[in-house]
Amino acid sequence: MAIPYKFRKLPIEKVFRDPVHQYVHVQHQVIWDLINAKEFQRLRRIKQLGTASFTFHGAEHSRFSHSLGVYEITRRICDVFKRNYSTEKIADGWDDSERLIALCAALLHDVGHGPYSHTFEHIFHTDHEAITVAIITSPDTEIYQILNRVEEGFPEKVASVIMKTYPNPQVVQMISSQIDADRMDYLLRDAYFTGTEYGTFDLTRILRVIRPYQGGIAFAMNGMHAVEDYIVSRYQMYVQIYFHPTSRGMEVVLEHLLHRAHVLYKKDSRFFEKTSQLLLPFLEEDFSLEDYLRLDDGVLNTYFNHWLDSTDPILNDLAARFLNRKPLKSCRFQPDTQMALIDTMKAIVSEVGFNAKYYTGINSNFDLPYDFYRPKRDKHRTQIELQQKDGTLMELSKVSPLVKALAGQEQGDHRFYFPKEMVDQSSQDNYDLFGESYQQFANHIHNGELVE
Repeated sequence: MAIPYKFRKLPIEKVFRDPVHQYVHVQHQVIWDLINAKEFQRLRRIKQLGTASFTFHGAEHSRFSHSLGVYEITRRICDVFKRNYSTEKIADGWDDSERLIALCAALLHDVGHGPYSHTFEHIFHTDHEAITVAIITSPDTEIYQILNRVEEGFPEKVASVIMKTYPNPQVVQMISSQIDADRMDYLLRDAYFTGTEYGTFDLTRILRVIRPYQGGIAFAMNGMHAVEDYIVSRYQMYVQIYFHPTSRGMEVVLEHLLHRAHVLYKKDSRFFEKTSQLLLPFLEEDFSLEDYLRLDDGVLNTYFNHWLDSTDPILNDLAARFLNRKPLKSCRFQPDTQMALIDTMKAIVSEVGFNAKYYTGINSNFDLPYDFYRPKRDKHRTQIELQQKDGTLMELSKVSPLVKALAGQEQGDHRFYFPKEMVDQSSQDNYDLFGESYQQFANHIHNGELVE
């Protein structure tokens, strides 16, 4: 009698060598088939950290490797839950029949990311989470066809985990919460590939103290310090890596480059019809899921190379700045008190010959390292719960003075970006070219009015 597809295991376990987890173990035929689906393989061609590789040259890792890592951590959590907290032992414990849906959601949670994801989304008004759901639930994708073999309605169940509407909060929080498999993998992975120590924490200990309860996932009280370590690591990674001014400077160049292409296409489409065929549906603002899945980082980089031949001086210059790593320079500012000064500096940039629309920009990045439940907010975070020996729960910041100091406190800054030429004091040519305007701009930076 044939084994149903949902229960089918590989004859011999498959493994992926991984620099973070040593091995990623695959036992289910469904998971193996999903990994080999073309929509998942596309993630090999999309960098996890986008423009961060211009700052941290080792950060060339892909959404593919991150997705495997999230799957592997989820698999380990399921093993811990089954071994120690199954419903056979605990009434509100883990039902291992939920394992496959958790593993599929973990593996596929990022499948909708596009090239240079967040910048691309801003210019072309895409939404990677909505596209992830579309990939999982569209009958035209290989991923849907694989999931639908498990059972009718299974693709929609997997999608509901990603949309956080799945009825079992244990499964949802395993994939999406303030301490989930997604965050745990990207902190460790991004720290490894950027060559930093900020994102390291004791994953082994966290997996030792994690446990299910009726309302989701909690952590043993004696594991508090491991959870604190994770929170601090997340804080450090955002401040030191994800919000790095140079990476954001390259993001601003990329955003202006794509915006310029969008503007030029509306005026004269012929150049882009010759050089950027797969981008046309997005420039026309009428794209399909199939169009989206044809794009990756390499496709965009190839088009940027073609744009070096553009007769438009802004397009070809921005393409050269992006391809050859010429980020815009920046300084911090306070929007509530210094916007008039920023407007003055934009005017100076225009005065010396740069188009301020494309050669200046404001980039604001903020993150909450940790937050507790705020019922009055439309979107609130699932707070981290510590479980005492008697089963009662306590919210993390009420027990940890360290986390209390970070809770609810946004970290980040506002930055004004401008051409590096405006403050390059090593170049006499700049002073000769820009004259007093150059000196006036440089003075605003170097006399302490604004901080680099």
